[in-house]
Amino acid sequence: MQNQTVYKNKFSHFTSLVWQSIRGGEYDYTQGSIRVAIVLLAVPMILELLLESVFAVVDIFFVSRYIGSNATQTVGLTESILTIIYSLAIGLSIGATAMVARRIGEKDPAAAAHAGMQALIMALFATVIISIAGVIFAPDILRIMGATPEVVKEGTVFTRIMLGGSV
Repeated sequence: MQNQTVYKNKFSHFTSLVWQSIRGGEYDYTQGSIRVAIVLLAVPMILELLLESVFAVVDIFFVSRYIGSNATQTVGLTESILTIIYSLAIGLSIGATAMVARRIGEKDPAAAAHAGMQALIMALFATVIISIAGVIFAPDILRIMGATPEVVKEGTVFTRIMLGGSV
């Protein structure tokens, strides 16, 4: 019985942290528990990735239902590439967040702003390169992913729009 009470209290504390993370607001991450800070920072990222996955599944569902097999393959292959691109973007954002957080922890807001601006410039540069490469090499990307010649022919425009539109 005592174990159930402990687990219920931990679950209640966890759910309150999740709701606090969703609501947002001010929180000094340099003070208090590291576990609380991790939950508050992780929940929005997890929700964003979950919604991105739902978007891909819904996209594939409607394309398969109303357009056809080649279009479904195109969407699936393109979403796979976009997932890799999102992973790179998340890696860059984690690094940028760490740099800005370190400067904030040092109580140096000017250096934090400088690090944030550098991260934005680097992200813009990477996005432009990825978008241009995606537009130029869309048919090759589909071929490398294993698409049939018909899928490459029909799906190149979609892949170009999705990869080029990431700017």
